[in-house]
Amino acid sequence: MIQDIIKGQIATALYSLYQITIAPENVVIEKTSDDYSGDFTFVVFPYLKASRKSPAATAQELGAFLNDNCSEIDSYEVVTGFLNMSIKQEYWLNFLSSSYSISNYGFAEPNSKEAVLVEYSSPNTNKPLHLGHIRNNLLGYSVAEILKATGHKVITCNLVNDRGIHICKSMYAWMQFGNGETPESSGLKGDHLVGKYYVLFDQKYKSEIKELCLNGMTEEDAGKKASSILAAQELLVKWEANDPETVGVWKMMNEWVYRGFDVTYKKLGVNFNHYYYESNTYLLGKEIVQEGLDAGIFYKKDDNSVWIDLSEEGLDQKLVLRGDGTSVYITQDLGTAELKFADFNCNRSIYVVGNEQEYHFKVLQQIAIKLGKSYAPGIFHLSYGMVELPHGKMKSREGTVVDADDLISEMELTAEETTKALGKMDGESEENLKKLYHTIGMGALKYYLLKVDPKKKMMFNPEESIDFQGNTGPFIQYTHARIKSVLRNAGSNEFRFEPNEVSLSKVEKEILVKLYHFPLVIAEAGREMSPGVICNYVFELAKNYSQFYHDHQILKEVNLNQKNMRLQICELSAAVIRSSFSLLGIEVPEKM
Repeated sequence: MIQDIIKGQIATALYSLYQITIAPENVVIEKTSDDYSGDFTFVVFPYLKASRKSPAATAQELGAFLNDNCSEIDSYEVVTGFLNMSIKQEYWLNFLSSSYSISNYGFAEPNSKEAVLVEYSSPNTNKPLHLGHIRNNLLGYSVAEILKATGHKVITCNLVNDRGIHICKSMYAWMQFGNGETPESSGLKGDHLVGKYYVLFDQKYKSEIKELCLNGMTEEDAGKKASSILAAQELLVKWEANDPETVGVWKMMNEWVYRGFDVTYKKLGVNFNHYYYESNTYLLGKEIVQEGLDAGIFYKKDDNSVWIDLSEEGLDQKLVLRGDGTSVYITQDLGTAELKFADFNCNRSIYVVGNEQEYHFKVLQQIAIKLGKSYAPGIFHLSYGMVELPHGKMKSREGTVVDADDLISEMELTAEETTKALGKMDGESEENLKKLYHTIGMGALKYYLLKVDPKKKMMFNPEESIDFQGNTGPFIQYTHARIKSVLRNAGSNEFRFEPNEVSLSKVEKEILVKLYHFPLVIAEAGREMSPGVICNYVFELAKNYSQFYHDHQILKEVNLNQKNMRLQICELSAAVIRSSFSLLGIEVPEKM
């Protein structure tokens, strides 16, 4: 990279002129402010004690040295203690001609010796996926793709929460009120049908609590003694005892949900290398709890429940097994962590889970450390903020959620209405239009959710997300389609030019510099595990291209070298937009 070349030359100049020894990687250069000419700026103030000269004189000497010894520098300008350096046009043109035809420009070759495991989605089998799950799925998928692009070997997995009291609530409600209803008889997707009974359970449970309170019971006691919650708890005990009838209902309802999930995952464009199921991991978790008891790491209370004291770690006491022998979330998470390591030998395991579980994952890691697990230091919680709506938080048990399937359909419909209003796709086949509406709708949804820093909670606005102007997915998709139209009309796939026969305008140089930085952007997104870094970059690139397209003739340029150079800019810009969006799980249309 040109930055490394300049840093090395500055380190050489500082030693040659002032006997200052500094490693090139410790030299700090910045992008030159738009108010001044130049590409990179070096601040000389920290070196004045050694130079024993004024800021301007020090910058002047360094500039002269670099101008004589660094062939990539075209000119320099001194502004007090700031040395602004301009890179030769030939450097950017050589970059363009050598990079525009490279497949997967900016992506690193696979180079990681150990696997990185990214766990995301982790749905409960008592309800359909909703808007909050969509952010989780899109974030997990994108982070995995970004880590692959930085050279890591990545394995994605989905831990399905297929057992527990919440599952038993849906089961109990169906057994009480379902009358044998199935997805086929109801016409509902399986996950929607099971979710319906989860809501019914909550309604019955609340009515029972209200009635008990009217009879003089406290709300806390009523919540524990309501008949429906006691029945659900009894179902959980029966399930763990492998009661045939209970297990049969559980398997049937879970299968309904899995078929429903698969449809939604396909619409979202996400997938997994491996599935884990809590029903298969909780027993291993119980073995680990026993291991901890034997080692004196865990302890039992009088009610036979098992705990760990993490007060010294600032985490208080934590239940790891209930008194009746049934497991809790941390039990199965201990089992799953053990299975992951056994299956993939992955010392780095990323959990994409909402920020309300930050305490839980601190506990998980500390328990693993106390148990002496080698993978404990690599447990990383990729925490993200909740998605909220104008009317507040979503609650599945109250039925106040934005259903994922409904939202996807709404986005496709809005994309259809917007596209028809523009009238640019008249004459296209119905099949192509249907695919386009899905591509635009999902592009709008995914970009809107991914452009926000994962750590921040966000408000979702469907209308704003699908706007064809501004920082939106459709605007960037439209930019890509516009570029592809130019390239189709060029009538050739070979755009050769002589570098010494062309000149770069300010906007052409700006877009080349932006394209040049793409590998650094991928690396930064990988370090930060933030798709928002890619979003910000590709939006700026689309704006750069729009300015370039506005300012310059491309197909009508009479100078063949200049024309081909601009077409190469078009081709590389389209490739980088396409690659950027692939890291976000977004498709880009050829026409729009």
